[in-house]
Order: sequence, then C-alpha cells, then structure tokens
Amino acid sequence: MKMVSVIGSGFSGLSAACYAAKFGYAVTVFEKNETVGGRARHFCEQGFTFDMGPSWYWMPDVFERMYNDFGKTTSDFYELKKLDPGFQIFFGDGSELALPAELDDVYALFESIEKGSSDNLRNFLREGEYKYKVGMLDLAYKPSLSWMEFLTLSVIKGASKTHLLTSMKDYVRTFFKDERLIKLMEFPVLFLGAMPDKIPALYSLMNYSAISQGTFYPQGGMLKIVEGLQSLAESLNVKFECTNAVERILTEDNQVTGLKTHRGIYKTDAVIASADYHHVEKALLRDTGKANYSEAYWNKKTFAPSCLIFYLGVNKKIKKLLHHNLFFDSDFEAHSREIYDTPEWPSDPLFYVCCPSKTDDSVAPQGMENLFLLVPIAPGIKDSEEIREKYFKLLITRLEKITDDQILSNIVYKRSYCLSDFMMDYNSYKGNAYGLANTLRQTAFMKPSLKSKKLSNLFYAGQLTVPGPGVPPALISGKIAAEQLKKHWR
Repeated sequence: MKMVSVIGSGFSGLSAACYAAKFGYAVTVFEKNETVGGRARHFCEQGFTFDMGPSWYWMPDVFERMYNDFGKTTSDFYELKKLDPGFQIFFGDGSELALPAELDDVYALFESIEKGSSDNLRNFLREGEYKYKVGMLDLAYKPSLSWMEFLTLSVIKGASKTHLLTSMKDYVRTFFKDERLIKLMEFPVLFLGAMPDKIPALYSLMNYSAISQGTFYPQGGMLKIVEGLQSLAESLNVKFECTNAVERILTEDNQVTGLKTHRGIYKTDAVIASADYHHVEKALLRDTGKANYSEAYWNKKTFAPSCLIFYLGVNKKIKKLLHHNLFFDSDFEAHSREIYDTPEWPSDPLFYVCCPSKTDDSVAPQGMENLFLLVPIAPGIKDSEEIREKYFKLLITRLEKITDDQILSNIVYKRSYCLSDFMMDYNSYKGNAYGLANTLRQTAFMKPSLKSKKLSNLFYAGQLTVPGPGVPPALISGKIAAEQLKKHWR
C-alpha cells in the first residue's frame, strides 16, 4: 500500500486525507500544533468554548456533497441550525439591517427600503444562482492546471452570464441605489480579500448562498466540523501525528522520498502539502531548487487581509447583538485603502462581532456571552501588545455605544490573536489570515499551482491555491489535490 503524507490538518488537509484514504492509500497527517483543525481550532477557558477562526457556515450543499462522497450526510456529524436573522449590519446613521432567513421576508425588506428593489433582487439572485451552479458546483472542482480546462461548451456558452469582466462594485449598482442595500450586497466579497471594484461579479454567487440558501450554524460550534472530519478520517484509518512539525521535505531527483519532522525521518510515496504554500516552498524545500515560485512572485501577489481578533467571555447577556454582527458605522472606503493601498493600521476600522452564545448555550456559562471580535487589517504590518490594546479599547467603546450596554466591566476572560500568532501557529506568509485575494488575475489557473512543477509526487492544497479562500473552497481543494495524486499513480 502506498504511503501518503499530508502536511497540515486544516480543512483542506483533513479533506485531502479523507479522499486519499478512500482511494486506498495509507495516510498520515502531520500537524505542528497540539490539535487538528488549523485555523479552525478551538480552545476552552473558564467555561467558554471559542472557535479560533472560521465562524460563517455558507454553501451547505458543498459540505453535503463531500459527506455524500463517503456515504455520509451532514447530520451524521452535527446538527445544523439555520439562523434567523442570518446576520445584521449596523450603519453610521444609527440604523441597522437584519437579513431574514425566509426569502419572501428578504424581498419585503428590500422593497421597504427601496421601491422596486424586490424585483431587482429576484433578478440578481437568479443570475447569482446560475453563477453558483457554474462556479461552485463545476469550475471550483477543476484543478486549474491549464486554461484549456475551461474551454468547455457550457463554460463558453455561459461566459457572458458570469460577468467575469465586470466588477462587483459596478454590478451591484446596476440593481440597487440605496447605500444600505449596496453595503449588504457587497459585504460577502470581503471574505475574498479585495475591494468590490477589484472582485469579479462572478462572486455574486456568494450573495446567492447567503440570501437564498441562508446562514447556518453547527450546534456546538465550527469545531464540530473539524471533529466530524477527523472522525471520518480515522474511520478510514488515517493516522494523526500532532505536535510533530515537518522541518524538511526530503527529495531525490524529481521525487519526494520522505519527511524530516520534529520526531524523526518518515518515508513516504507522496505528499499533499496543505500548510502555508510559501512556507512549504521557502522552508521545507529550502536549498533543493524544487520550489515552484520565487520570492519575487510572492511579493507581487495580492493577499487577502489578516485580522486582529479578541476572544471575550462576558458575565452577562448583551443587548442588540445577534449571532453575526457587522459594524459598518465608519468609512468603508477609508478602511479598505488602509488594507490594500497604503498598508497600515486602520484609523477608524469596520469590525465584526460573532456572538454564538445567542444561538448555542453550550459555548458559554449560563447567563453569559461568548464574543469573537474581528478587525480586518493589512498583512505584514507591525504587531504589538500596545497596538492590540489600543484597538481593543476602541472596539469596546464603539460596541458599548452601539449596543447601549455596559461591556468592559463585565469581561471575565480576554485573549487577543493577531499577525504574529498567525505566523507562529500556521507559518502564515506575512501573517495573512485568508490567503490570496480572488481578484481576476488571481483566479483559477492564475493561482499558485496545486501540483509541483519539479517534484512529480508533491501536491498542494489550501487557501493559497485553487479554488481559493473560505471553508467550502478548502474542502474542495483537498479533494482536488487527492484526485490529482490518484491520477499520478494510474
């Protein structure tokens, strides 16, 4: 039986391990941290359970499709709850907008804000559904090793319907005029790591998922997805080596022959690297001449933001908050420029608050709240405790004002997480949190290749290769990498 080594146990690594095991290989996952999950790890303190990274559950059919590949279904691993409202946005004028779970209620909400917008939304979502079926259920599963993969009849016929050459900013404004609706429709692409004027309108497929499919939550937290994938992998005889960091990929001619880890040398017949792509090339393949890309290549890439996160335990219930809360009460354009154009700490940042205890009693002691505060920031800027504390005070002051509630004096647990933590825990290039931005020039075959160009049995998975950032794309990435490995041995 051929031995496959997977480096990293984030979503793409777990997915790759499951598929490789299903294909009949003996799989071992090497993880530098104490627990599996990568950016989706969790920790517990003083009765609170904190998801450390991803908090949004969109595109439920992608998860279901993956589980079905193993004869399973989502409900075999966790209970999904559809959030109603899905999320809410707070604006600078003091108003707020909560997105209902039911589509008819969404249409009514839009119409109440802007006359005629309900019909425009129907058309917008109809086009978004087409893009979703083409983008997420077809194109996203291609390995993108060549542009020729996209010269299919269906892709060519539907090219004009994907609006690949139109920006999300322009596209949204052809449907809606009210600034609140525009911000609501533009916000999902922020997960893709660029301004709406740099993101192709193809990605309105995310609006389709958010509005038509809805926002979900796995009871017990996002950690339940990790636990489910780990249990699936173990049922397929995948072995996990935690706290066993890979230090070198060993090569001979054009083949990977083994791994040098913290604990010793392991022989292997192939490697799927779901760790940070840049780290794998610059550290694990150092001095071999086997990297796909130069340092200059990485320096020219447009990266999605990193983030400053605060995990807070509060000994009371907080008014006005829902499960997902977006605070767009400051200048969106100014904050974006400070991320992408002149990388620096934001002067007046937008931020996001997840309060899973509004949905799930198990993540906080009775009568208390579990808070996850996140500020998008530029990767590669200075990180210090003094800077973190400055922004903590700024966020809490604004949060107290907007919620009209006292929070600071009720905090019983606090932990911050930022650039240096991403670099230490995940070897993240410049401390990035979300990978490469999904700009037009960094889409599909223009992303870093998931296949080594110099080592025939080395493959890559994760947010720095195809299909891109996000939990569903990471799951897809692992599958594609495992399929390419299988083809290698045919």
